[in-house]
Formats: sequence, structure tokens, C-alpha cells
Amino acid sequence: MPKLQLIVNPAAGAGTGGRSIPAIERLMQAGGLAYDLVRTERRGHAIELARQAALSGADVVVACGGDGTCNEVINGLKQAEAQGRRAALGVLCVGRGNDFAFAVGIPMDLAAGVAALAADARRTIDLGRVTGGVFPDGRYFGSCVGIGFDAVTTIQVSKMPRWGGFLSFFAAVLKTIFLYPYGPTVRLDVDGRTQTLPTLMVSVMNGRRLGGGFWMAPTAEPDDGLFDLCVARQASRRRILALIPHFLKGTQPGQPEIQMLQGKAIVIEAVKGVLPAQTDGEIISTEGLRLDIEMLPQSLQVVSPAAAPR
Repeated sequence: MPKLQLIVNPAAGAGTGGRSIPAIERLMQAGGLAYDLVRTERRGHAIELARQAALSGADVVVACGGDGTCNEVINGLKQAEAQGRRAALGVLCVGRGNDFAFAVGIPMDLAAGVAALAADARRTIDLGRVTGGVFPDGRYFGSCVGIGFDAVTTIQVSKMPRWGGFLSFFAAVLKTIFLYPYGPTVRLDVDGRTQTLPTLMVSVMNGRRLGGGFWMAPTAEPDDGLFDLCVARQASRRRILALIPHFLKGTQPGQPEIQMLQGKAIVIEAVKGVLPAQTDGEIISTEGLRLDIEMLPQSLQVVSPAAAPR
């Protein structure tokens, strides 16, 4: 039986994380799973707890929260790995968007998530690493890095009522259209192929979706060794509104403002303006001028059903 360390973010999902603890413990006990459970107390705490858990011998460290909690646990696990101790990642979805969990095939339902931990089926996925902004030494990510429009949307989500992942994100998108109609002009280098263009946003995806329902990279796979990029050129407010249904259905490839790319090494530099950026829903830059993003193939073991949802 693997040694399970559960890290619960009580604030995840507007308090859903904390309220879910009794149900989590009941399901874990009913499944006969041996575990320890700790609660995060502040931003960044899950990084410390995950590192400590892995170094102390935990076989699986379980992020109980949303995308931000998963991101912190991933970074803690990679820090422990640098010190010679590897552990797998598990996820119980008690956050809002849960886009990372969706990308790697982890059930959204809590009971099904505990059942997946009991089955202990594992897959190995890619990770990304972004350097720049408030992380000059680098930050690992599982789902995405977003520059421009979606980063500003993420900032707006944090200021809005906690209606739920998709609804909050959708309302923030509509607000951002009027707050942020013009993104930066960037020099974008993808595996040595360079172009300079005015952008609305650049989404570097390891997963497929953002905000619980916006399909930025509808054919991306988290274990193919490649990022999928969705690059949106500058557009009018009316045109942005017209593009929203395409992102909700994943039909934006082929639209004249949209360019889909793949690559392993991405460099984004601001030629005009700055680079607001987020990774896995966490703001990493508001005034930065350059981000370097690298693919780390087959970098993390995840407890999950074998096949990601199609």
C-alpha cells in the first residue's frame, strides 16, 4: 500500500476544500487507505509541505484543491526530486477550475478520485518550466502559461464573487474585453522559429483548457513531449466577443486571428508593452519583459486512470 500524504487547501473553491475534509476522510477510511492529512495555511505552503512529505518517504502526495494547489505540490515534488527523493502526484478535485486534473484524466467526483487513489494506476506526464517575472529561478507548471488576455482575466477572477470555476472565468473574460483590449507586441521564438506580432494573448499549453471550459488547445496531450500554443493576434472588442464561442467549442483553429503552434522551447519578449502572465492560474508577471519556457518530457508520475479524456 503506498504511503499517502494529503495536502488540503482549505481556501480552494471558495472554501470547498475545507468543507470537504470530513468527506475526504470518510472516503479514505472506507477505502481502507492509510494516509496523513495536513492543511495549508498560506500561499506557497503546499510547496513546503509537498517537499517535506516526499523527503520523509511519502510515495504519493495528494493535492486536495484546484489548479493552484496542484501547481504548488508539483513544485514541492520537483524540489524534493532535486534532493534525491521522488514521489508521485495524486489529486482530489475540490477547487474551481480543475483544468490540470482534467488534462491528466483524474475524475472530478470526490468518491471517484479516492477510488483512483486506491487503484493506484499511474501515468507519466510532461511538465513545463517557466523562467522570468517573479520567478527568475524558474517555476514548474502542469497545465499552462498564459500571456496577455488570459493573465488579465485571471487577475479579474480573483476580484470577483466565487460563483464557481467556469462561471467566474466567463464573467471575467467579458470584463477583460473592456479593460484590456490591446495586448503587447511580442517577439515569439518557438524552437528557433521567430516572428514578431501584435498579440491579444499567447497561451502555452500542456493541457487542453482554461477556466473550466475554454478549450485553448483542443488536441493537446500532456505526455507527447510538446507544448501546444494558441496565439491570438490583436482584434477589436467586437471580434473578441465573436471568438468566444469558438474557444468554448475548441473551434478557434482556422480563425484568421488564431495561430496554433507546437514546440519544446519557447521565448517570449515584449517589443511594445509588458507581459502580464499566469501559470496554472497563479500570476507570475505583471510588468515583465521576457519569459523562457522549456518542456520537460516524462517528468512526473501521476496517479490517474491510464487514458486522458478525449
